[in-house]
This record gives sequence, structure tokens and C-alpha cells, in this order.
Amino acid sequence: MPDTSPTRADALLAAATLGLVAVAVAAVAADRPAPGGAALAVVAGAVLGGLVLGARRWPLPALLATAVVILGYYALDLPPVGVAAPAAAVLYRVSERGRVVPAAVVAGSLLAVSVVARLAEGDDIAVVVGTELGSEAALLLAVIALGDAVRNRRSLRAALVRQAIAADEERHREAARQVEAERLRIAREVHDTLGHTMSVITLQSAVAREALADSDPAQAESALAAIRSASGSAMAELRATLGTLRREPGPREPAPGFDQLPALVDGVRRGGLAVDLRVEGPVDTLPAVVGSTVYRVVQEALTNVLRHAGATRVTVTVRATPGRLALEVVDDGRGGPPGGPTSGRGQGLRGMAERVALLGGTVETGTVQTGTAATGDTRATGGTGTSGSGGFRVSVHLPLAGVAA
Repeated sequence: MPDTSPTRADALLAAATLGLVAVAVAAVAADRPAPGGAALAVVAGAVLGGLVLGARRWPLPALLATAVVILGYYALDLPPVGVAAPAAAVLYRVSERGRVVPAAVVAGSLLAVSVVARLAEGDDIAVVVGTELGSEAALLLAVIALGDAVRNRRSLRAALVRQAIAADEERHREAARQVEAERLRIAREVHDTLGHTMSVITLQSAVAREALADSDPAQAESALAAIRSASGSAMAELRATLGTLRREPGPREPAPGFDQLPALVDGVRRGGLAVDLRVEGPVDTLPAVVGSTVYRVVQEALTNVLRHAGATRVTVTVRATPGRLALEVVDDGRGGPPGGPTSGRGQGLRGMAERVALLGGTVETGTVQTGTAATGDTRATGGTGTSGSGGFRVSVHLPLAGVAA
């Protein structure tokens, strides 16, 4: 709410109104001494000044009261001081408070009454309608226009301040959104990298233990080599992520992409899980962000198979067309939990959905229904398994149109 208390400017305007009336009365009284009339005129000037002080809080009542005081002033035949001078300050303040039309109506009415009264008294029409009317009308219009201009400028300045505040708040919100998005991205990267690596290490360590128990040093050596390779790759990705957090200079290792998918599958195969990778369509020109998303989805899906599925075979199918890419990962394990694929609310499936959603794609997960054809609709089985095999399916659809390369 705007401040309606009288200000220093109001006090100056009130003093100026009183001063103008007093000077005019003194000039007239010098030619026509009338002590009682001069004193009453000064009182009227003080009243007009007081109305200026109240015009900020009560603009319309102060405007009407000013008009009444001026009309009463001349009705008492007090020394003439004109119409514009005693009304100028109130008209300015009323216009500045946004009451331009009432100010113009009152100013015009006062001028009209003044002209009619003076002509009725026999004053020279050339003087009344000519010079004096023009000068007083110009003064009244000037103060009304000035008050309106000041109000508009103040409103514009307030609007600019509000816009600046809104823009600053939006910048802070955008910065917070970017920080949150980066936090989620790093959480996904760490989860996917370490989760898959730990699953591979767990599987390979079990293989190494069995090999040592069976006195098969070659197989144990192969399992240990796979552990070393997986842990080294994970450490490299973790260092790159930490370097991003610390804003360290130097080149960053590129995010794993589609071309590293065969290596990912081979690492799982070495653990004893049969993985069939099928790629159809043009994949050499896939955008980097799409390739990275496909890699991470397959990585998370294979990690879940190693941890939970108890499967013996997994089929990874990638079908690319000029405008769309379909990815399915289907295993022959025990399937999803009774409560549905998301009942566990694991971080992996949530991160997978977030990655795909960033590219405008969709994710479907669930248990493969028994009795589904092996090469049927990709939304049913993903092209793997046999009738009654069961298992779990992850199906992803990504649009390629409009994705930056």
C-alpha cells in the first residue's frame, strides 16, 4: 500500500499556497486597505494549505473542499488572487494520486465559474477571456499534467523494480534447478558405475573362489583379471566425476557410449552369464547423448540381472530407425516382485527413468508373461525367451528427431 502520510514536499506545497495567497492579498491591500478582509484571506490561504497536506490521503475530498473554499473566498468578496494559484498545489497532488479526470473537471469548473462571475461584474471581456483565462488555464493544465507524469514515472520505476526482483528470483531458481539437475546426474553416474562394478566383482570373485576350490588356476586368473579390469574402469570414471565436482582443469574422459556396449556385454559374459547382443539398423550416427543413455540403461539392466534375477541368459536388442530407437533387455530369471517392477523403489530403475525422460523417451519394465511368443511384439517380450519362460523385461523407446548430435 502506498504511503499516505504528508511528506516534506506536501509541506512545501502547502507553504507555497499560503505564501502565494498572502503575497497576492498584500499586493491588493496596498491599493485597497481592508484589514479584516486581508486577515480572512490569509486564513483562507492557511485552510487551502492544510487541504494540500490532506490531499495525499484523501485526494477527492481535499479537491472538492478546495473548490468550495475558493468559491466561498470570492463569495465573501475577498481580495482577488485568481483561481490557478490557490488550486495548483491540490490539483498537482490529486493528479499525482491518479485522479486526473476529477482534477481536470474541477479545474475547468472553477475557470468557468470565474469567467462567468467576472463577466457578470462587468470586467473587460478581452481581458477575462483573453490573457487571464489563457494563462490560468495553461497553469492548471501544466500542474495536472505534471502530477500525472510524476505518477506514471513512479509506476514505471516500481514496475522496473518488480521486474528486476522477479528476474533475480528466477535466476536463483534456475541456478537451484541446475544444481539439483547436476546433483542428480552425478548420483546417477556414481550409482551406475559403482553398482555395475560391484556386481561384476562379486560375480567374478565367486567364480575365482570356485576355480581355486577346483584347482583351476587358469579360470581363477581370468576371473581376477576381470575384477581388475572392472575396478580400473570404475576408478577412472569415479576420478572423472570427482574432477568435475572439484572443477579441476584438464580434459575429462568422455562418457561411455554405444561403441563401448560390446565391451560391457563381454565383461558380464566373462562372469558366466550368457548375454546375447543384437543390433539392428543404423547405429553409427547415433547422437552421443543417445549412445551414452543406451549404455547406462543396459549397464543398469545387466546389474539388476546379476544382483536379483538368478538368470542364465539375457538378450539385449537395439533397433534403430531414422527417427526412433528401441532398446530391450530381457532375462529368463525369476521376474519382478509381486508388487510390480517399481515396488522396491530402487535407485537404479528411478535413475534409468530419469535418463530416458531427459531425452523425451519412455521406459516400461515388468515381468515377461508366460505363453508369450519368442519373437513377438517388442512390448511383450523383447524378442527373446520361449513360451512359459518368465523373466524380467526392460523396454526403452527414444526419439531421435531433434536430439543434438
